[in-house]
Amino acid sequence: MCRWAAWQGAPLFLSQMISAPEHSLIQQSREANKCKTAINADGFGLAWYDKRPTPGLYRDVYPAWSDPNLLALADQVQARLFMAHVRASTGSATSRNNCHPFVQGRWSFMHNGQVGGFSRFRKAADMLIPDSLYADRKGASDSEALFLVACGLGLDTDPKGALAAAIARFEHLSREAGEEPHMRCTAALSDGEVLYAVRYASDTLAPSLFYRWYPDWQGWAVVSEPYDTSSGDWIEVPKGSFCTFTATNCEITPFAPAASLCAA
Repeated sequence: MCRWAAWQGAPLFLSQMISAPEHSLIQQSREANKCKTAINADGFGLAWYDKRPTPGLYRDVYPAWSDPNLLALADQVQARLFMAHVRASTGSATSRNNCHPFVQGRWSFMHNGQVGGFSRFRKAADMLIPDSLYADRKGASDSEALFLVACGLGLDTDPKGALAAAIARFEHLSREAGEEPHMRCTAALSDGEVLYAVRYASDTLAPSLFYRWYPDWQGWAVVSEPYDTSSGDWIEVPKGSFCTFTATNCEITPFAPAASLCAA
């Protein structure tokens, strides 16, 4: 499993979430509290939006706590929307191409969770990626494949519906492969304007997801686990939810991928 954090709002230095807090994302890379694996050392990544429509991207295979370039970048880069991820692999190799976030055009995506039996149906999953997007399939992870399938199912026009349909198809393939858990997922994605997040599982063990509004910073923090452990202002996202964060508003609606598969 992995840990991640995202920001949507007024421009914020990345370090204010990634490195400065007591239980920052970098600290969570070696001592997470709310996941099966306390160590998340199989790489890290950042995607951020500022003046350009497509995101900046920085990823590497080192543990987040051991890369001084990450600290320097986070201390200097200020962005109105950004996503950061520390990885604990559930099967695919430790390589830069398997590190989150993933980017396709103006979209960025990061994921925490697992898809049971993915190695058995990886070819079938890859075949769901449209030919026009397959050149963007750089790595071997289930997360990247899920993202590109969602892109092909209409992420530009219906982010919630496209992601639900992609998750439903992967869950169906996992059930056919017969390996549990079929789907556990918290994910964040953005087109550079709106930040979306989802919390879902095919069983009762959905990975953790929290959010809060910072009036002083004028923005939303969305995280796998709180980095400010002294604050009681964090709100847990209900299981089976899709979240939409604009610069000032938050909307949470039910998320039911199985219904999307039935409707397809």
